[in-house]
Amino acid sequence: MNETASFGYRDVDATEKQGMVRAVFSNVASKYDLMNDAMSVGAHRLWKDQFVARVKPRRDEAILDMAGGTGDIAFRLAKHGAQVTVSDINPEMLAVGVDRARKKGLEGLVWSQQNAEELSFPDRSFDAYTIAFGIRNVTHIDKALREAHRVLKYGGRFFCLEFSTTTWPGFADVYDAYSHRLVPKLGKLLADDEDSYRYLIESIRRFPPMPEFERMIRAAGFVQTKVEPILGGMVAIHSGWKI
Repeated sequence: MNETASFGYRDVDATEKQGMVRAVFSNVASKYDLMNDAMSVGAHRLWKDQFVARVKPRRDEAILDMAGGTGDIAFRLAKHGAQVTVSDINPEMLAVGVDRARKKGLEGLVWSQQNAEELSFPDRSFDAYTIAFGIRNVTHIDKALREAHRVLKYGGRFFCLEFSTTTWPGFADVYDAYSHRLVPKLGKLLADDEDSYRYLIESIRRFPPMPEFERMIRAAGFVQTKVEPILGGMVAIHSGWKI
């Protein structure tokens, strides 16, 4: 039997998922930032600020921002003087990021189309690896984590910002109803794309719980792993070190 992978609530042939996910982000690229504001009522900006504060980017260090798409994390990292390589498997998302950087007058960022599971960078190339709201869309998460470990220098740090499952009683039910019922409708209203945003919500539900994902990070070779829940775990910052 062929290997399967989750695509929202469906299980699809693993060889097909990458193309299906690429189609989703090709569809939403031009409205991605607008939809992030609408879906999170602007809270994603605060989460990303908190995330970058945990990374503690330093001047002239090399950071790979994987699934960096439209540049939200990269722009924040670059403000601290880090040398940032923005990578994404989707060229449409990268094109939006390049255009945003140009409009902001930001120079020095490197933009590179990459598959998180098969990075073209040499071993031990980066001081830090960041990925925000992207790891759940990877077909083989374990491969992406091993690649993150490979391209980090010894002493390098891994940081991942991702949706999870909130453990707060009551709030979990409210969030579940909001995300399943209203987010696809917002997608239809603002981006004329209900199906893509339905997938994005469903992909959150299929993502491993926080303790399980932390075990996956450790299995990839990282040590001193940590999970920092936000809103009871609706969002979480995962981290680890390569030694």
